[in-house]
Amino acid sequence: MMDDHPITPLDSRIAWECPWYRVRQDRIRLPNGGEGVYNVVEKCDAVWAVPVTPAGEIVLIRNYRYPLREWVWELPSGGVADGLTPLESAQRELAEEAGGTATEWRLLLRASAMNGIGTEYAYLYLATDVVLGQAEPEPTEAMSVHRVSAAEALRRARAGEINDAVSALALLLAEPYLETGKRDEAGDS
Repeated sequence: MMDDHPITPLDSRIAWECPWYRVRQDRIRLPNGGEGVYNVVEKCDAVWAVPVTPAGEIVLIRNYRYPLREWVWELPSGGVADGLTPLESAQRELAEEAGGTATEWRLLLRASAMNGIGTEYAYLYLATDVVLGQAEPEPTEAMSVHRVSAAEALRRARAGEINDAVSALALLLAEPYLETGKRDEAGDS
């Protein structure tokens, strides 16, 4: 039987930090009794929203990502703000990045976003009956809002054109709830 915690922290210090995340360096006891060092990225949890308009369109963001030095397709997303629940944070991100509001929200998945190096959990939501208004992105964000059919959004996710992995996953998880213009096995449209 495995011990619940086979790696034991011996001491810990913050090696580096900024307003968005920090790196904690732990001295640890390994399962074989030896010692080692493990660096852990401590980051707040994050949210992604799959926004679906009443017409069945998916709202995508074209976002410039400085670390990659390229424009990427992704879903509205962001960190869980202090004092807000993941759902409230998803609602805030949809409003901020796309000017959107939704009448219904469904949690699709909660999963570790960086389980080998960090603490961040991702909350993936489906937001339906989204009405778009004026987006108010943060000053550090360069982005534009686009509407595409559900079938096109899913095609892009499968083709790797949506290269934000969590956005692609959220779209694929939302597929059973989307009208894609395909008939199901029962022959319904």
